[in-house]
Parts: sequence; structure tokens; C-alpha cells
Amino acid sequence: MTFKEVIEEEPLAVPQAKEIVERATEERKKLKKDLSFETRRALEHLSLFSKLSPEKAEKLLEELLDLGIKKKEIAIKIVDLVPRTADELRAIYAKERFTLSQEEIEKILETVEKHII
Repeated sequence: MTFKEVIEEEPLAVPQAKEIVERATEERKKLKKDLSFETRRALEHLSLFSKLSPEKAEKLLEELLDLGIKKKEIAIKIVDLVPRTADELRAIYAKERFTLSQEEIEKILETVEKHII
């Protein structure tokens, strides 16, 4: 089995990953090549769990980082899961060494709510 070298690695939100896989799928179709099992399953999974459009996901991610979320991975997890309650948001932060204040929770939930309407 041949492995390719990883040149760059960057965390992506589900909608962003879905867009990339869809573009790759279209390219394969233009070349009249079949999709691999893994690609079909990945696209199926991403379609099932993608809750926002890639554009809305990108805007939400930027706004969350502007709010002061220190870890991009947490902001991406918020974009992926689109929490609607304080408990859902707290679950995302469960493994972190700090807790959010009620004010921070409300700001994050308001920001998320703006993008899902």
C-alpha cells in the first residue's frame, strides 16, 4: 500500500469538509471514475451531520473566534454541533480546565442562534 506524505494539517468544521469532499466527487465524476467506498461513506456521513452551509459555518467560526474562544478546535466543535442550550454548550467544554460564565454562554448561544435561522 502506498502512503502519501502529510504536508499540512488543519482542523475543519463538518460543513467545510463536506464542501471539499463534494468538490472532489465532482472532479471524479468529470473524469468518469468511480468513487471509492471510503469517499462515498465519508460524503454520506458529512451530508448527514452537516447542519449549516459552508458559508454560514465560516461566518459563525469567525464570530466565535472574535468572541474570544481561545481554541479553534472548540469553536469548530460548536460549529459542528450547533448547541442550542447552555447544557449542550457546557458539554462541549466538559474536558476543559475552565468553565464559562453565564454571560459567555449567552453570548455564544446568541451568536449560534443568529446563524441557524
